[in-house]
Amino acid sequence: MSSPLYLVDASIYVFRAWHSMPPDMTDAGGWPVHAVHGFSRFLLELLERERPQHIAVAFDQALDGCFRNRLYPPYKANREPAPEELRRQFGHCKALCAALGLPVLAHPEYEADDLIGSALVAGRADGLRGVVLSADKDLSQLLVDADEQWDMPRQQRWGVDQVKARYGVHAHQIADYLALCGDAVDNIPGVSGIGAKSAAVLLAHFGSLDNLLARLDEVPFLRLRGAAAMAARLREQRGQALLFRQLTTIACNAPVPPAGHLCRQAADGQMLDGLSTHLRMGPMTRRRLFTAAGLPLPDTV
Repeated sequence: MSSPLYLVDASIYVFRAWHSMPPDMTDAGGWPVHAVHGFSRFLLELLERERPQHIAVAFDQALDGCFRNRLYPPYKANREPAPEELRRQFGHCKALCAALGLPVLAHPEYEADDLIGSALVAGRADGLRGVVLSADKDLSQLLVDADEQWDMPRQQRWGVDQVKARYGVHAHQIADYLALCGDAVDNIPGVSGIGAKSAAVLLAHFGSLDNLLARLDEVPFLRLRGAAAMAARLREQRGQALLFRQLTTIACNAPVPPAGHLCRQAADGQMLDGLSTHLRMGPMTRRRLFTAAGLPLPDTV
């Protein structure tokens, strides 16, 4: 089997730590750092368990200036802005990755999903298979062949052949599926009157959104409750469905480094020591960080 390229969806694990870790951990300035501590534990487990050579960590920098917002201004407009306490911790998480020698992917116009997809395409060109660390169903659309998606903290791992059992549609149909039934998390309404089950049935029969729209005359004859009304709505909302698919499709042409640069780099011991001190990391965590980075322990540990 080809070598794995580990691509980490940082945001989901930072958010998990933000909600699950006790918020009484503070840095030297008194700011909360519980999300950083939780993320560092996740990252250390990955580095110690897998010892990855090819890896990158993707962050969402495009909070409201992503290309999708230009296509559809309500995109993700249902989300409250991240509080300053959380934004600061995202900055610390990026800095921690850099100090450990892990390539960081972030871009003002592309989301982390797009950066992961683009890095995965670059890795495949160099003969690498993807291991995407995330629980986000959107990212399953990227899986082909020997690729895997892995939610490591929950011990769930799946490949392209397991996607249908998890979500009701095949990996290559996920973008079409979300365009039809919508994605409330991202404020994408979908086609009115088409829910998750109906979308899965339509895609099972027609294979893709394009085929469905090309054969709308057949929809009223399906054994599907409200099929005639669905056909009418699809005809009326054809343009919206195609727009929503642009939103739900991961862009794999974002600017990312070539695959040869998506690998462990030399760690920065001075930066790591300074961060560990500022973030008030405990002695055991500091020891693990320096060991994972392949660095000698400083006198401060």
